[in-house]
Amino acid sequence: MAGGGRQLQDRVVDLILESGLPPGSPLPSEPQLMAQLGASRNSIRETLRALHTLGIVDIRHGYGTFVGEAPVTALMPGLLFRARQSARQDASTLADFIQIRRILETALIAEVPQHADEDFLAELESCVAEIRTGDVVEADRRFHQTLYRPVGNEIAVQLIDLFWTVYHRVEEEIDPPEWLREEIGREHQSIVDAIRSGDAGRAAEAMTQHFADIERRSRRFIDRQR
Repeated sequence: MAGGGRQLQDRVVDLILESGLPPGSPLPSEPQLMAQLGASRNSIRETLRALHTLGIVDIRHGYGTFVGEAPVTALMPGLLFRARQSARQDASTLADFIQIRRILETALIAEVPQHADEDFLAELESCVAEIRTGDVVEADRRFHQTLYRPVGNEIAVQLIDLFWTVYHRVEEEIDPPEWLREEIGREHQSIVDAIRSGDAGRAAEAMTQHFADIERRSRRFIDRQR
């Protein structure tokens, strides 16, 4: 049953691709899909629901089914579950998420200084000010979302945001960041200062130091779990 369901999902995906349907395009109706794919109505509906969960199709009740954007965030529920489950055992998966974030961000940060203008730097400074005086977590997220926007790699930005979200959801169960406000603010200000200098190496070094602190806090929690 499961294998047959995946096979039908693959056939719907192939139909979308072979028909050249861009995101937002309407899919054939259920009766048309039944005829084209030789499947029952229930099988088609189950398949479309599964593809909707993945963001491949967008079911709009009362309007029809459309081709989706397939955002990276569709991976969120499974990744978040795995990270939270690990946090209650040995937190090793959380360490893996942090490592992936570090690899992505320290690689991309070197490209940011060449794209930085005063408006961009002012936006980052605003995030740092909010970290120090307002909602630490939301400001931190906005900082990292903003930081890589000039690079122009949408998939990388989505992945960074995905792993950021997973980490911070679990961090709430580890070390609430409120008491680290000033420390986090200093680290982010160092990143902004490095970008302002135009030195890609310095920017990468500041980001590496930021993640060294994140990994230190994570290890402290993992040690408590043992």
